[in-house]
Amino acid sequence: MNCTSAKPLAAILLMLVTLNSFNVNQAQAEIKLPAIIGDNMVLQQGQKNPLWGWAEPGEKITVTVDGQSHTATADDKGKWKVSLNPLKVGGPYEITIKGKDSVTLKNVLSGEVWICSGQSNMAWTVRSSNDSDLEIMTANYPKIRLISVPQVGTQEPQDNFNGKWEPCTPETVANFSAVGYFFGRQLYQTLNVPIGLIDNAWGGSSAEAWVNRKRLEDEPAFKEMMQRWEQTEKTYDHEKTVAAYNKRLDQWKAAAKKAKTAGKPAPRRPRGPRNPLTGNHRPSNIYNGVLYPTIGYGIKGVIWYQGESNASRAYQYRKLFPFMIQNWRDEWNQGDFPFYWVQLADFRSEKPVPADSDWAELREAQTMTMDALPNTGEAVILNLGEAMDIHPKNKLDVAKRLARWALAKDYGVNIVHQSPRYKSMEVKGNKAILTFDHVGGGLDLFDVNTPIGFTIAGEDKKFVNASAKIIGANKIEVWSDEVAKPASVRYGWADNPICNVQNKEGLPLTPFRTDDWTGITANNH
Repeated sequence: MNCTSAKPLAAILLMLVTLNSFNVNQAQAEIKLPAIIGDNMVLQQGQKNPLWGWAEPGEKITVTVDGQSHTATADDKGKWKVSLNPLKVGGPYEITIKGKDSVTLKNVLSGEVWICSGQSNMAWTVRSSNDSDLEIMTANYPKIRLISVPQVGTQEPQDNFNGKWEPCTPETVANFSAVGYFFGRQLYQTLNVPIGLIDNAWGGSSAEAWVNRKRLEDEPAFKEMMQRWEQTEKTYDHEKTVAAYNKRLDQWKAAAKKAKTAGKPAPRRPRGPRNPLTGNHRPSNIYNGVLYPTIGYGIKGVIWYQGESNASRAYQYRKLFPFMIQNWRDEWNQGDFPFYWVQLADFRSEKPVPADSDWAELREAQTMTMDALPNTGEAVILNLGEAMDIHPKNKLDVAKRLARWALAKDYGVNIVHQSPRYKSMEVKGNKAILTFDHVGGGLDLFDVNTPIGFTIAGEDKKFVNASAKIIGANKIEVWSDEVAKPASVRYGWADNPICNVQNKEGLPLTPFRTDDWTGITANNH
């Protein structure tokens, strides 16, 4: 063969190799899996676990793991789904998914899977929490697995997201949810089983953004809210808003330059516009963009930290919050799985005299959700907040209070888990005798040996600070010389209440009021 004929032959061979490689890559791409299903994932023990993906329409898919085999046929859109029988706790397992090509998932474990959801206090990272240097350097837990869902706001349900399961290491934990990680670590250390944590929290999010839009539109209680959003959707022009902002920005630049020349402080830079149509308040935006691609994945339950963004509509939250939980349960098709949340912390300035509070009303709505739905629970953190920071850094104790609920209710651990809660009031003369449930080892006090945080009012609804005394393991006597005949007692009823009652295990008394007088958020929808 001469040299001149070798070049065309080499070109032909290269083309054939390239085409063959292309065909192999195409074949390998035929079976596609969502991000929630992949290497390093944790499957929920003790139950069947759905696995799903995409292939060619009509393609037969066989899934095998640990001696079991399941088959499915891709539908006309290419989607297939199987249900694995429960796997023995532990692992690691390999799962083979075979059709025209084959995919093997490696290092899969069987254990406990929890979703870590809500707004910024759940999204708050280990890196930004107390003792982050110590927590990060010791976060070597190969049997704890982490996955985070990016923030995508849309009205179109998303089948997938950009993410992957990873073992817990100092590198992977630093930017993970602090409450989620500390919660999962407590479960792991107590139960000694693999833990899977799905972080889908979105800072600043409103509860309605997490709910299926059709469900919201069908509920009369949310008619006014949905009508407002429909109007926004019809009229909002983001390009016009950006253009107006750029004009203000040019004016600011000129003013800042002038101020600098004159040796004066520059004016505050105008804040850039946020598109409400793709943001974290629009009804169903987060449901579609963040929650939807994980719905149906086998889980044990959910921990939730949200409510700040709904505080101005606290009365509405009485309906909205349990409505959201029920929506998740209905669509997950996994029964009434556990759902535990964090009550709002103390925040804003302390006030020396009784006053109305939307945060107090939101806390009340959260507490009421325990009565509205089964398998729910509330971690009270009225003593863990920071007056000047809506993001308190102590996430470890928050997580421990959530973990108490899970350990006691779901894993059979004999541990006090619920904060004391108001049960009843009896009036004797000018004194109100309050009885409480869930007192654990008995009512106790922190820091000061007199109960503080109580206010009292007569039928005139004028509250004053009250004196109080513990008169039994589950009883407190409350009074004020200014109120001859008590009609209502409140406790911790403020944005940032000054209060000190707890049980002997250190769980704070749940804030409450004995009246049902109309609150300041009653007409906000």
